[in-house]
Amino acid sequence: MNPVAKQVAHLLLEVGAVKLSPHEPFTWSSGWLSPIYCDNRLTLSFPAVRTFIKEELANLIKKYFPETEAIAGVATAGIPQGALVADMLNLPFLYVRSSPKGHGMENLIEGRLVENQKVVVVEDLISTGGSSLKVVRTLRESNADVIGLVAIFNYGFELAKQAFEKEQVPFHTLSNYSALLVEAVDKDYISEEDMASLQEWRLSPESWAREDKI
Repeated sequence: MNPVAKQVAHLLLEVGAVKLSPHEPFTWSSGWLSPIYCDNRLTLSFPAVRTFIKEELANLIKKYFPETEAIAGVATAGIPQGALVADMLNLPFLYVRSSPKGHGMENLIEGRLVENQKVVVVEDLISTGGSSLKVVRTLRESNADVIGLVAIFNYGFELAKQAFEKEQVPFHTLSNYSALLVEAVDKDYISEEDMASLQEWRLSPESWAREDKI
């Protein structure tokens, strides 16, 4: 396993940013029942964890997108992560709202965006990819050259992978669901018996929540 993916999975579990509950699943806004809940904003409250994530996101950008000219955060959870990374890389920062501001200039993009500027989007979490790709489209419609996206965690859904491929957006994440499960078993957050059900959820999240799973 990639050592960074393992370490990030460990940190997310340790600070409670990720909670696993295969027998009492959470309900997502989509209506899916899920055995996992991820809130990476909690990492911001732990300076050592926050710094590690910031440095590793910056390393992803330097490795895969060295030509980056600006960083764009996804509102709201991607804003602090993106600002931290932009500061470390000494790059301009902007962020994209989920909807236009209801007063003043009614901006959707906050910050200065230069035409044809090479932009990397910073997100905290990739689930279906819908919100991330909405931001990519908004930036491209404003003549930004979006060259990729980085995030802390990725559920690994096939539909997300296909959506990013369709929009021609390469993306890289620090950790992922598979690495998380391995770490969770290793550190006794879940049992070996729970592993099969948790793996099945990632493959078919929309149909996982049958009565026999609860």
